[in-house]
Amino acid sequence: MNAPRKIIIDTDPGQDDAAALMLAFASPDELDVLGITTVAGNVPLSFTSRNARIVCELCGQGERRVFEGATHPLKRSLVTAEYIHGKTGLDGAVLPEPTMKVEAQHAVDFIIETLRREAEGTVTLCTLGPQTNVALALQKAPDIAPRIREIVMMGGGFFEGGNITPAAEFNIYVDPEAAAVVLGSGVPVTMMPLDVTHQLLTTKARVAKIAAIGSKPAQAMVEWLQFFERFDEEKYGSDGGPLHDPTVIAYLLKPELFQGRHCNVEIELQSELTVGMTVVDWWRVSGREANATVMRHVDADGFFALLTERFARL
Repeated sequence: MNAPRKIIIDTDPGQDDAAALMLAFASPDELDVLGITTVAGNVPLSFTSRNARIVCELCGQGERRVFEGATHPLKRSLVTAEYIHGKTGLDGAVLPEPTMKVEAQHAVDFIIETLRREAEGTVTLCTLGPQTNVALALQKAPDIAPRIREIVMMGGGFFEGGNITPAAEFNIYVDPEAAAVVLGSGVPVTMMPLDVTHQLLTTKARVAKIAAIGSKPAQAMVEWLQFFERFDEEKYGSDGGPLHDPTVIAYLLKPELFQGRHCNVEIELQSELTVGMTVVDWWRVSGREANATVMRHVDADGFFALLTERFARL
């Protein structure tokens, strides 16, 4: 049996981030979570740090190390999404405040130190929010780029367009300069865009299967999903909302669930209309060198079967 894959989860919880963390915690045979780094995104950093620790304690993972990172994007004012996630970012389930403390070390320094310590090409960065922490690490310590096995990110969109503007997906829009740094770093990148996540709807039948688990973590997840999906149900008129961030962890566990293409992705930084757009050269017409594997299709039933099976382990 192969050793568990070493990962750092960079996150801005968020109900869907919570689902991604839970999926990782439930998969210790496959994934070795070296640390959790938090970034401002869905809500300000004080809440994302709090929320990561709440999820850790909910899942009996109080020994996990949580590192606080960037409070704001590289060059822009912070844009948040309380209108989707609620004031705390984890509205929907009532849980106690966390007792575990954040680590004293800054998230960026933890990322750098870990990549320098671990064997080259063994650590995967899983980014569930804006790319600020990773971009700062790459700028501060360019030597870490060849040491990163892969960056698997939830972000962007092509055929689906955007979800915060007509052109831009939220994670990229919040800090497009950071995303440009990451995509220009030469590190292997796998992107989970809206084109994939919008195929993963939290239908009533799928949520009912999670509810049937009956555990405290599963019940909290059901309450989070019921709160989280209300915005997208109204927006899209769908049965349930798209579940974004767990795609990153699911890809590491079962890559066969996803299909995509290696192509060039550039980030629009100038246009008022399309800033934050991921310009995906899907048809390879630009002549630019491919720098990311962009997923487009997913086995939705297989994804939710994996999610439900793993949640039952917590």
